Amino acid sequence: MRKLQILFTMLSVLFLAAPAFAQEAGGGNGMAIGLTSIAAGIGMGLAAGLCGLGQGRATASATEALARNPGARPGILLLLTLGLAFIESLSLFTLVIIFVKVQSH
Repeated sequence: MRKLQILFTMLSVLFLAAPAFAQEAGGGNGMAIGLTSIAAGIGMGLAAGLCGLGQGRATASATEALARNPGARPGILLLLTLGLAFIESLSLFTLVIIFVKVQSH
């Protein structure tokens, strides 16, 4: 419970800090490009790390299910493959969104 509280506090601080960098007074965008690159790196790191954790948990659960009931192997492997593809697509969608955002700046 404490970890979730810390996570939501950190996310709220990040979302509240975004309006501070919304407008530039001088008209140059040197700092915006730097912040966009940092945000892109953090975003892709989070997406890849959390997708890796999800894939590890899914694989562990599938392994436990196979150990308990080896006769259900085809169904478990089908659902495992489908689930891993969906999890991996989340990181690929994040990568595409980051490329679009970085190109727009």
